[in-house]
Amino acid sequence: MNSIILTASTRLLVVMLLVFSVFMLLRGHNEPGGGFIGGLIAATGFVIYAIGCGTSAARHALRVSPENLSVFGLGLALIAGLLPFVFDEALFKGQWVFFGATAEDKGISISSVLLFDIGVYLVVMGAILSLVFTLEESV
Repeated sequence: MNSIILTASTRLLVVMLLVFSVFMLLRGHNEPGGGFIGGLIAATGFVIYAIGCGTSAARHALRVSPENLSVFGLGLALIAGLLPFVFDEALFKGQWVFFGATAEDKGISISSVLLFDIGVYLVVMGAILSLVFTLEESV
């Protein structure tokens, strides 16, 4: 499709969807959201971009093959699951690191659960984009 309106609006929509997907990823610990829904939203942005600008342009905008994205995400999720084993804890038990912690304030906390969510985000995004790009290229 060679619509200038669709092409121009797609670029803005992709940016908005990617920012929203990161928001959903990061808020998933305390409220609804997380890696799965964030990955679906991010994949939707690139699917819309592929519809508006073509699959080759979407692959170029992604800069990484979807298959590699899925493999990297699976590796992150595996690392997050095996990380507690290093500290003699049960597998997949959450581990936290606190930065800037004082007696009054906990500071910033980063957990292995977030690493697992980022892995799920990348796996879902890569799997959906791999499927959609393959289907779109075969049509």
